[in-house]
This record gives sequence, C-alpha cells and structure tokens, in this order.
Amino acid sequence: MRTSRTPTDTAGRTAAETPTDPPPGRNEVVLGGRVAARAEERELPSGDRIVTLRVVVPRSDPPRRRKDTGETPRRATVDTIDVVCWSAATRRTAMRLREGDLAEVEGSLRRRFFGGVGGRQSRYEVEASLLRRVSGGRSTGT
Repeated sequence: MRTSRTPTDTAGRTAAETPTDPPPGRNEVVLGGRVAARAEERELPSGDRIVTLRVVVPRSDPPRRRKDTGETPRRATVDTIDVVCWSAATRRTAMRLREGDLAEVEGSLRRRFFGGVGGRQSRYEVEASLLRRVSGGRSTGT
C-alpha cells in the first residue's frame, strides 16, 4: 500500500502551514525636513502634470574628529532631497508649502533618466505617495 506524503519544511510544517516569505525587495522612504523653496509645477511632454520640491534634512550623525590632528573636518550637515509629486493630492499639498515649512514625506526612491548636454544622465528623487505639512517656517525678525 502506497501513501502519499506532503512535503514538509525543516520544522515539520506542510507547505500550507509554512508562512509566506516576504517579497524580495522593499522601497520605502520616510523623511522629514524643511522645504528649501516654493514647489514648482510643470507639464511633461506626455501631458502629465507634476510638482517638484526640495526638502532639506539634517544629518543625525555628528562629524568625527580626525585622530591625527583632533580637528573636525568640514562636511555637509544636511542632505537636500528632491521630491516629485504625481498624484493630485500630493501636488495640491506641495503647492501650499512655503519655504521653511516643516514637511513629512512618504514614498519610494526612483531613478530618473534624461538627456543632458554631456549625454544621458540620471538622478535619484523621492516619489511622494504622502506629503504633509508639519508646521510653518521659522519666524524672522529681531
């Protein structure tokens, strides 16, 4: 008499009991920072409308002192991130933001290719799926 066996994993679970593996990749970006300048809206040759803006994000890691001299080397203490908004909701929110506003962005990292003077070029930007204003810009004055 022949019995059929269901394949099992190393824990003795059948395929139906084995938890599914997560997808092989993940592309999630969450950042918060100050809006560098007013957002810009433009129409692409395809007719699609996009809004782009830049968000300045402070770096959390302090500069390290050099062992040989004890000096702290000068380097950037912020990162400037390009953000592109495709959906109507994110475009509207981006157009309401002002320079200096604190904003939060959720989205995905994208690499965009375009033709330039020296040939084909590329740049990375965050494609926003969610954009929100956290607070207004810093007040100026004395």
